[in-house]
Amino acid sequence: MFAKAAPKRFYHQDSADALAPAVTSFLTADRLAQANQAASGQDTRRLRLFSGTANQELAREIGAYLGVPDGPRVIKRFADGETYIQIQESIRGCDVFLVQPTCVPVNDHLMELLIMVDACKRASARQVTAVIPYYGYARADRKTAGRESIAAKLVANLLTMSGVDRVLAMDLHSSQIQGYFDIPCDHIYGSPVLVDYLKTRDLGEVVVVSPDVGGVARARAFAKQMNDAPLAIIDKRRAAHNVAESLTVIGDVAGRTAVLIDDMIDTGGTICQGARLLRRSGAARVLCCATHAVFSPPAAERLSEPGLFEEVVVTNSIPLAADRRFPQLRVLSVANMLGEAIWRIHEESSVSSMFR
Repeated sequence: MFAKAAPKRFYHQDSADALAPAVTSFLTADRLAQANQAASGQDTRRLRLFSGTANQELAREIGAYLGVPDGPRVIKRFADGETYIQIQESIRGCDVFLVQPTCVPVNDHLMELLIMVDACKRASARQVTAVIPYYGYARADRKTAGRESIAAKLVANLLTMSGVDRVLAMDLHSSQIQGYFDIPCDHIYGSPVLVDYLKTRDLGEVVVVSPDVGGVARARAFAKQMNDAPLAIIDKRRAAHNVAESLTVIGDVAGRTAVLIDDMIDTGGTICQGARLLRRSGAARVLCCATHAVFSPPAAERLSEPGLFEEVVVTNSIPLAADRRFPQLRVLSVANMLGEAIWRIHEESSVSSMFR
């Protein structure tokens, strides 16, 4: 039996010689009562947590919050690249949560998740939930030209057919992806973690900026959480994939702290061009916030350009190697939020109430 320990809060940053206070918590009175029950031997054997190889550190933090260890499993690859997975404990009749963002290498991690699901279903798990902090292929969510695939829907079909009972995803590239699943899909947001951190900073007069027209809804919701900060939009025209040209700023940013908000940063071209435009438009300070730090080369070099960003704030939904880190980078943990969502799904209580 695993005793459910009192929830912990995590806060990541790149400075190894400093420990900052935790800034985000979803702990409620009821949750605290549950934690006290856990100390007296509450049975959590029905809740099992397993991680793939994509982000094992995040899975360990989620497990620490829940008081449930990352379950034993074997993951190895044959000489030809095929993946072998074995769950090394009985999970018959259990609620199993598989933590696996489909980040680089996307195809390997996606296939690994599908095989883990199949292994759990064949081991007679009662329910299997795929916890996907970063949902790959999300940008291919519609047809913008003839003869294109909608890969986001294809991935949803693959997950469903593999035997997943429900999906827990964070900051999908577009909300419509929830409708691609024929199973329950809980969609949570990383913005509370980002907002809580920004509120600890002395930013002065803030304006929230969307890097393109498509992100206006996200930026508006973020601005509302930032004490109804004003909103600005960058009018952008994209010439090709991963190539963008920012043209003009709609809104007043002069003399203010501009906070660029997006769901992900890939190569950094869009966000960096937006930052340069904001500087030319008179913004006193420029910060960038994003949930998913994809950081494909040359993102680190672009984002660390001197005088461009005061700070780049991301979450640990995707693990960041040392060569993708730079002095302006600040990484916040979403383990608490994912852990609380997992607990609420297991207890069959409301997940959406976390964000009200």
